[in-house]
Amino acid sequence: MVIKRDSSRQPFDRKKIIAGIIKACEKRPVSIDKIEELTTQVERTLQKKYDREVAAKDIGELLMEKLMVLDEIAYVRFASVYRQFRDVNQFMSELRYMLDKEKKDTKGHNYGRSRA
Repeated sequence: MVIKRDSSRQPFDRKKIIAGIIKACEKRPVSIDKIEELTTQVERTLQKKYDREVAAKDIGELLMEKLMVLDEIAYVRFASVYRQFRDVNQFMSELRYMLDKEKKDTKGHNYGRSRA
């Protein structure tokens, strides 16, 4: 079961996750196979980490973590909806976080992007 922000509960729905990822990846070079793979990774992680219930917040954070690696633009799109950005300052703050994290995490790694 998924515990929503308003404390209501609803069954886990893989189709909702796929739909959210597809929307974030719209017009991006991300195949449906990659989206399915990401969704499966998220499901497996949730099954290992949680017994019966998981907060929607935890699902969203895990999805953003995976999207950041898969496609940075899709990540920002997803984060802007998920975190309900109200203004450009929140958007810029998320971009700064992403860039700082990339600098710390990659230290010479390509992080899935092609080099020009």
